[in-house]
Amino acid sequence: MPMMCAVSFSRRGRLYYADPGPYSPRVGDRVLVPTDEGPEVATCVWAPQWVSEDVGGLPVLAGLADEDDLRRDDAARRRRAQARVAARRLVREHGLPMKVVGVDVVPDSNAFTVYFTAENRVDFRALVRDLNRTLSARVQLRQLSARDSAKLQGGIGSCGRDLCCSTFLTDFEPVSVRMAKDQNLSLNPMRISGACGRLMCCLRYEHPLYEEFTAAVPAVGARASTPDGDGRVVAHDVPRQQVTVALDGGGRHACSRADVCGSRKAYEATHAAGPARPAGTADPTGTAVPTGTAAPAGTAGPADMAGPATTAEPTGTAEPAGPAGTAGTAGPAPDGGEDGSPDTAGGRSHRRRSRRRTEH
Repeated sequence: MPMMCAVSFSRRGRLYYADPGPYSPRVGDRVLVPTDEGPEVATCVWAPQWVSEDVGGLPVLAGLADEDDLRRDDAARRRRAQARVAARRLVREHGLPMKVVGVDVVPDSNAFTVYFTAENRVDFRALVRDLNRTLSARVQLRQLSARDSAKLQGGIGSCGRDLCCSTFLTDFEPVSVRMAKDQNLSLNPMRISGACGRLMCCLRYEHPLYEEFTAAVPAVGARASTPDGDGRVVAHDVPRQQVTVALDGGGRHACSRADVCGSRKAYEATHAAGPARPAGTADPTGTAVPTGTAAPAGTAGPADMAGPATTAEPTGTAEPAGPAGTAGTAGPAPDGGEDGSPDTAGGRSHRRRSRRRTEH
């Protein structure tokens, strides 16, 4: 089972996950994390923990930072601060409509990357020449979007927590005003906009729940049947999983989602009675089913099922023959007349003809 720890390159910065490898850093220890520009010093925020097997592909720590690594990291921090001050000063001197939001430095190659934001395209060729001469290094300028700028700088959201983009989000998924409408939120830009000035990314978190709820219950304005009567749906309460219905008889009733869900009602109507059980058997609660209980329509009862063939018993014992002209009589039949014929219309006609012949 692999292990995982979390590190951060700056205070209150974004967390990055790494494999501790053979090392066991504690919270607060300075470690070396491999990057595209080489190992960089970071602070361990979470101690190594065991994780499931499906977590893989994490960078392995290059080791614990020693004194030389810490001195090199402090020098890089000072150079970044100096480059940021020089870049902002030169931007003001050139009068460019841009804002410097961050500076990154690669000590081994003596190169700086300056990140900035601007509403439109900016001609910064003269600025780059002045930065190269002032910093005595190769300088690159990269323009960031509003979301990327908030991700780089960090901050506190309207919820009181650190910005999602600067802590755990890796990609920016599209967010639309339609998501705010589906969640019955106010369309006031001050309420649904984040620190970047764009729609808040968290509008997308609960939107699938609202879509699933809307697809399962009657829409607002549709007719619905509730335990208290029929009415018209006037509101949805997704967090409580309830639907508000204006009853035809007056008043409003807030019922649960299951009370107005058509598929749920059909399921309960089908499975409420439960499967049929033979007569005389006990149900799971221990109550015997009466013998005369009617089976559901279309279900064959015990009488309709073919049983094993039974052996016919003799209907009676033949008695000795009587006087001449009188036929021997058989014993009474259990289900027929005196002569053993079945007790039907044909059997009764046969007995009347026999009595006439005997009288004549």
